[in-house]
Amino acid sequence: MHWMDIRGRWLGVARWRRFCFGWAGLWLVACGRVDAAEEGRLPNVVVIMADDLGYGDVSCNGSAALETPSIDALAGEGLRFTSGYCSASTCTPTRYSFLTGTYAFRHKGTGIAPPNSPALVRPGTETLPAILRKAGYATAVIGKWHLGLGDKSPDWNGELKPGPLEIGFDRCFLLPTTNDRVPQVYVEDHRVRNLDPADPLWVGEKKPSPDHPTGITERDSLKMNWSHGHNGTIHNGISRIGFYTGGHKARFRDEDLADAWVKESVRWIEENRERPFFLFFSSHDLHVPRMPHERFQGKTDQGFRGDAIVELDWCVGELMKALDRLKLADNTLVVFCSDNGPVLDDGYVDGAVEKLGKHMPAGPFRGGKYSVYEGGTRTPLITRWKGRIESGVSDEMVCTIDLAASLAALTGAKLGDDACLDSFDVMDALLGKSGARGRDHLVQQDNGGGNFGLRSGDWKLVRQKATGKRGAIDSLYHLGSDPGEKADVAGEHPEEHKRMTALLEKIFADGRSRTAQ
Repeated sequence: MHWMDIRGRWLGVARWRRFCFGWAGLWLVACGRVDAAEEGRLPNVVVIMADDLGYGDVSCNGSAALETPSIDALAGEGLRFTSGYCSASTCTPTRYSFLTGTYAFRHKGTGIAPPNSPALVRPGTETLPAILRKAGYATAVIGKWHLGLGDKSPDWNGELKPGPLEIGFDRCFLLPTTNDRVPQVYVEDHRVRNLDPADPLWVGEKKPSPDHPTGITERDSLKMNWSHGHNGTIHNGISRIGFYTGGHKARFRDEDLADAWVKESVRWIEENRERPFFLFFSSHDLHVPRMPHERFQGKTDQGFRGDAIVELDWCVGELMKALDRLKLADNTLVVFCSDNGPVLDDGYVDGAVEKLGKHMPAGPFRGGKYSVYEGGTRTPLITRWKGRIESGVSDEMVCTIDLAASLAALTGAKLGDDACLDSFDVMDALLGKSGARGRDHLVQQDNGGGNFGLRSGDWKLVRQKATGKRGAIDSLYHLGSDPGEKADVAGEHPEEHKRMTALLEKIFADGRSRTAQ
């Protein structure tokens, strides 16, 4: 019998994994490559990304209209950032940048992905999950994907590849697009879950037949009316962008999304608790259509938007309970963030505008989703690692695009020179180490429409794209004295305007902002 078979039988699979990863962690410490494995093991990493959650939507950031006790508990046990950012003000480009460590504007086609989008992150790309998998991590993404599937387009009735499993994830359980776009099915690894071959799934951009029911033809039957654009195929009483037929056994109910993802996440954590793991929990709350589970409906006076925030907070609490129950909390770095800022009416009539009252979803900041003003990309960002991160508040500038380089540094991984071109190692700032600094500048983009923001220190340059005969328009704001970006001071500070313009142009021209190692 081969010696490896003898070894495997002697130790058992689970015991062998503990043996290997325990010694691997000790070796990394001995070599000085990582300080995170003080007890002989690299930390687990859980990234919880909310959808369309604004800076002011959580009570730890000052919301008086909504209570988010689980998110507040994270902040109370960890570090809450007042200058935490995503890199784009819409979902697809932020998620692309988060996984690749590269600004999405550097790659064409990374705006909001349509239902039949091919995979936007291509095999061979050095990604955050791939970096961690090489370091010995089990990796999973559970929740909203919205980064395309397939080579030229998704094969909904066959293998959906390339996808997450081809770029570093071991496991995926997904909403393949985003829920205001068709189809309403789960993708599990490479296939649509529960798909009946006798009822094939078809997804397209045009009505499959003249009598295909839509939000226009059957508007009176809808349980949630649309306000603009979301009037294609109807599912669960809600019309969506795009058209699809078939796949009826595979279709989910909107109200059950959060429960399904929490259940699958907890199960996956339990299965992988004996080795370091990376979980990307990609929530759909509070993206439209906002249709939280019935037990959350009516929990706030903010309508379904507020109720979806309560559901999101419940998800956070359930994941933290699982870590506590499995005695993993002390060795797990938790990062809570959002993919962009808030929006009220985003295509459905759900009470978000009418019931807003005095609530300020973006907090003190201007703009929101789709905008390059601060409200579009400055969002809640919290890190928690019990026993390693002291409770507090940090003003350092950090961004979700930095998690690739930061976690590479934490685990001792070396980034390729041509990988993660805009990701900075700000792990010391994320951990709240004394004297640690975050990034010194950040480019913010919209959905790929050519509008940009550049923050450098307390200065913020906003560039509105050229339209018609009008050239691009630059505005300059001093965030230290004007966080709401109300007063354009470009004329009063021409040298600062010149410096910021030159910096933005250099970042564009260089094709990267991270210095090669």
